[in-house]
Amino acid sequence: MPVNFSSGTPTGTSEYKLGESVGYVISHAQWTMSRMVTQRTIVELGVTSQQGSILLMVASGKCVLAADLAREYGIDSSAVTRLVDRLEKRYLITRARSSEDRRILQLALPPEGQRIAVRIPAIFSGVLDDLLSGFTPEEVGCLKSMLKRLLANADSQLLGPTGSAATSFCNGA
Repeated sequence: MPVNFSSGTPTGTSEYKLGESVGYVISHAQWTMSRMVTQRTIVELGVTSQQGSILLMVASGKCVLAADLAREYGIDSSAVTRLVDRLEKRYLITRARSSEDRRILQLALPPEGQRIAVRIPAIFSGVLDDLLSGFTPEEVGCLKSMLKRLLANADSQLLGPTGSAATSFCNGA
């Protein structure tokens, strides 16, 4: 009988075990990590994890347009506009017209936004260290490899074949 990997139960079974669903476990882990980061960023920096992450993306140069943020986070442009509006009101981010194309608003960080952005990686790393406590380096590497493979599978489903999805992980298993 084929196995349904999303729940670990045989296909066609009416008993869906939520806590055994890989999707549920991944989603719950992400939610928990985000909540833990937000607890620290609010206390230490006065921003949520999402706001801090946006500041980090802009500071790194990975996302310099609102459209870049929408793509990166998988949210609609109106949600990005609201997030950027809140950060702009607090003088943590600025929007400026592009010198090449006046229709484009580029995002940048003033000094206070930059000050917060440089502290975000340490908070992310600290939370991950707490969550991965007790894992061996090999287990962390295996987890990372499997999650990258999951994302490669998602890319091929969403965008068509990407060509080079990882085929071996966890010591070649």
